[in-house]
Amino acid sequence: MKILLIEDDDQIAEALAEALTKQHYAVDTAIDGQAGWEMVEVFTYDLLLLDVMLPKLDGISLCHQLRKHGYSMPILMLTAKDAYTDKVIGLDAGADDYVVKPFNLQELLARIRALLRRGNSSLPPILESGDLQLNPNTCEVIYGEHRLNLTPKEYALLELFLRNSSRLFSRGAILEHLWSSEDIPEEEAVKTHIKGIRQKLKSVGAPADLIETVYGIGYRLKKYI
Repeated sequence: MKILLIEDDDQIAEALAEALTKQHYAVDTAIDGQAGWEMVEVFTYDLLLLDVMLPKLDGISLCHQLRKHGYSMPILMLTAKDAYTDKVIGLDAGADDYVVKPFNLQELLARIRALLRRGNSSLPPILESGDLQLNPNTCEVIYGEHRLNLTPKEYALLELFLRNSSRLFSRGAILEHLWSSEDIPEEEAVKTHIKGIRQKLKSVGAPADLIETVYGIGYRLKKYI
C-alpha cells in the first residue's frame, strides 16, 4: 500500500515516514500542498496523510481541489488545531478522518488501517484466501498453521493481492503501488520478489500456482475453493 505524506515539519515527517515504512507501507513525502498536488497527478496513492497548515497550498484547499477533480483515496488530516469548527471544515472539505497533534502513533496507525479497510467495505480486519491469512494489525502472515517469514516487500505484495482479490497486476502497476516514487527499481525486481514468495509458500504446502502468472500481462492471487 502506498501513502503520500504531505507535512512541512521535517521532524514529524521523518518520524511518520519511518513508522509507516516499518508497517510495510511505501511512503512518498511532500513539504507543501502544491508539491503534494503535483505528486497525486503523477502517482497512484492508497491514502493521503495531509497536514492542514502548509505553505503554497493549505491542506483544506488541497483537499477541496482533490475531491473536485475526482480523487477518491482516503484522506486523513493532521493538524495542531483542535477546535470543533476546524474539524468540521476539514471534514466538509472532503477529509475522511481528522487527527490532532500531538497524536498517539498507534492510534494514528489504527486509523490508517481503518480507512484502508473502509475503501473496500467487503474486506474483514484479517485478509484471507483459502488457507492464507494476513493480519494488517500485526503484519503476520500464516498459511495453514505455518507462519511465514517474509521480507517487507514480499509482505506488501501479498497484502496487495489479498486486498484486490482476483485483480490482475502488471509489473509496472506493482512497482507503482509498492515502491516510493524515488526508489522504483527495474521490473525484474517484481519477478524476484514473486519468486521468493512462491518458494516460501511452497515450503509450507501451498500450491505452486497460488500466485498465478498470466503470461505477458501480470500476476494475481489464485482463488481456491
